[in-house]
Amino acid sequence: MTRMVQCVLLKQEAEGLERPTYPGALGQRIFENVSKEGWQKWLRQQTMLLNEYRLSPINPRDRKFLEEEMEKFFFGEGASQVEGYKPA
Repeated sequence: MTRMVQCVLLKQEAEGLERPTYPGALGQRIFENVSKEGWQKWLRQQTMLLNEYRLSPINPRDRKFLEEEMEKFFFGEGASQVEGYKPA
């Protein structure tokens, strides 16, 4: 049976994630409040941030920045936009 959540990003009920996709309290909050479609939108945003800012997931400072952006994307004012970025 499909797990449904009230997605904070889509502002509607949608199919939920099958398992937590991020560790810790933030990961649990995302699991409970973000849909599969909402998570896919974050992955596209994260890829753009990694590429445009040349971030490395193994760098602790870059990981902290990405976690802050993830929190803003789902639960805050929205993630940062890269000036002049045009998706392909």
